[in-house]
Amino acid sequence: MAEMKLQKFKCGALKAPSKRKGNGGFSTKCASLVKEQRARIYILRRCATMLLCWYIQGDD
Repeated sequence: MAEMKLQKFKCGALKAPSKRKGNGGFSTKCASLVKEQRARIYILRRCATMLLCWYIQGDD
């Protein structure tokens, strides 16, 4: 039991946030937002393509 607690502590310590100087935080946030928006657009595009193909095949 004690070993499990120690392992959990070690894992949590590895995920400690790093401190950045200057505009590093701003650029990181912007990059994260851009990545998220690109993922959403990708999913929407795939869904629209799937629905369009399904609609076209339904006309046969």
